[in-house]
Amino acid sequence: MYSAVDVIRTKRDGGRLTDDQIDWVIDAYTKDAVAEEQMAALAMAIFCNGMDAAETARWTRAMIESGERLDLGTVARPTVDKHSTGGVGDKITLPLAPLVAVVVHNGQIGGDHLGAGGAVAQVTPGRRGHRAAHGDPAVGQRQVSAVAGGAEGCGHVE
Repeated sequence: MYSAVDVIRTKRDGGRLTDDQIDWVIDAYTKDAVAEEQMAALAMAIFCNGMDAAETARWTRAMIESGERLDLGTVARPTVDKHSTGGVGDKITLPLAPLVAVVVHNGQIGGDHLGAGGAVAQVTPGRRGHRAAHGDPAVGQRQVSAVAGGAEGCGHVE
C-alpha cells in the first residue's frame, strides 16, 4: 500500500516510480483516493523531473486499463485509434478518418466530456437515430471509419 505523498515525494526527489506505484496511483485516483491537488502535484513533479521510457509505458498502460476498452479482435483488418483532445481547432479528424480508412478500420473516440474545448463528436452529428452499442463487434465489420463520443467508463482516468 502506498500513499499519494510518498509517490509524489519519490518523483519530486528525482526518483523512479515503480510499476506498483504507478498502478496504485492511477487506480487510487480513479477511486477518488488521491485528490485532484495531489495528482496535480505529481504531474508537476513528473514535468520537472521527467519519466523514463519504462515509467511512461507503464503509466500509459495503467491509464488504458483504468477503463473499459472496445474489443475489435473480430475485425479482419488492422485497427487504429486517433484520439481527439477535444481542443478548439481540432481540424484533422474529419479529413484524416476517411484517408486512414482506406487502409485500416479507424474507430475514433472523441472526448465530448472535455469541457469548453468541445470535441469533433460534438460538431459532427451522427446518422439520425443511429446508436451503436458500446462494444458491439458488428460495428467494426460494417464501418471503416467512425467518430464517437466517449462513454461512461471508457478511458476512465483520462
